Amino acid sequence: MSEYLFIPDENGVEQKFEILYEFERHDTGQKYLLVVPADNMDDDVEEQEVYAFRYRDENDQLTLEMIEDDQEWEMVEEVFDTWLSNEF
Repeated sequence: MSEYLFIPDENGVEQKFEILYEFERHDTGQKYLLVVPADNMDDDVEEQEVYAFRYRDENDQLTLEMIEDDQEWEMVEEVFDTWLSNEF
């Protein structure tokens, strides 16, 4: 069963995203989400744009953070590529 997340765009309009994968780095405790726009989910589409966020979940309040560090991006891409190769 799919899980969804609503993220406001630059105009404050909430967009629906499907959560593809989430993981935690055990060495830092940082948590990450990989999501795709839910409105664009189509089995016939070969490529989907995937967004990655670092997140904190405190008191049932989810806070998304942008990933701006190049080394952190590389780690997230590596985890995503590994997950993708195992899924498909």
